[in-house]
Amino acid sequence: MATRQTDMGDVNRVERVPVRSTLDETKGSLMTTEFWAMAGVIAAILIATQQLDHMTGQEGWTLVAAVAIGYMLSRGLSKSGSSHRDGDY
Repeated sequence: MATRQTDMGDVNRVERVPVRSTLDETKGSLMTTEFWAMAGVIAAILIATQQLDHMTGQEGWTLVAAVAIGYMLSRGLSKSGSSHRDGDY
């Protein structure tokens, strides 16, 4: 809590003012390069699955799932290391 001194004539009062921290260490998911890298890799995998004869659809979607899981794990690790403070007390 921060304090603020106010002058009301002859009476000096000190008010307690809550300090809110809005600083986040992590960005929103659409603002990160890892999201756009994941989207590009998924697009490349799906295009390669369509174009290559030796790669089946099941293999392509398995790779897409692996990339998505890797992205979710990386986002989870980056969020777990942040000191996010919500406005609710």
